[in-house]
Amino acid sequence: MIQGIIFDMDGVLCDSEPFITQAAVALFRERHGVAVQGDDFLPFTGMGENRFLGGVAERYGVRLDLETDKAFTYARYLDLISGRLQPLSGVAAFIAQCRRMGWRLAVASSADRVKVDGNLAELGFGGTAFDAVIDGSQVARKKPAPDLFLLAAAQLGLDPAGCVVFEDAVAGVQAAGAAGMRAIGVRGAFDDARLRAAGAAATVNDLTEAAEALARLG
Repeated sequence: MIQGIIFDMDGVLCDSEPFITQAAVALFRERHGVAVQGDDFLPFTGMGENRFLGGVAERYGVRLDLETDKAFTYARYLDLISGRLQPLSGVAAFIAQCRRMGWRLAVASSADRVKVDGNLAELGFGGTAFDAVIDGSQVARKKPAPDLFLLAAAQLGLDPAGCVVFEDAVAGVQAAGAAGMRAIGVRGAFDDARLRAAGAAATVNDLTEAAEALARLG
């Protein structure tokens, strides 16, 4: 029986990946003099900015100062999303439907708090839109470890088995499974085959299809 819905943020509630990738490319170019490609970041999507930046840095032999480099990246990112970041199709309607069903709602993102709060504010989902908001700084292990989702369930006061996760990344789907939750994959950076191979019970194009996918879960 479904009692709660947990949303990953990037790629589920909004498409912020182009903006954070653009900011990260600028970081390597302007602070380290290295020309990286947007696709270089794809293997590290959904793992938090330490790994998102760090994985590419390792590939190019760049030594990061995470504190200052992340500060640069986030400042550029928040400037880029201002007035431009929008909820993905079906997000607002599905959140309203979940509320009518009496389900508790959480966001669980591997991103740092500055990015999570910046996104939610830009999307108009601040305040009481969600019962819990979990960011990557609150856990020792990021996705694909289950820590983020387990903390979200705990803050919602729910058994993990009663929660369904909406995720667009392979690492996030794996994390949901490790937490004992069912996952519905949102196709985008990863296709149906890769999301299902990671353990997704179903996949959708976006949250306009979420209610139908939940109904099929039983």
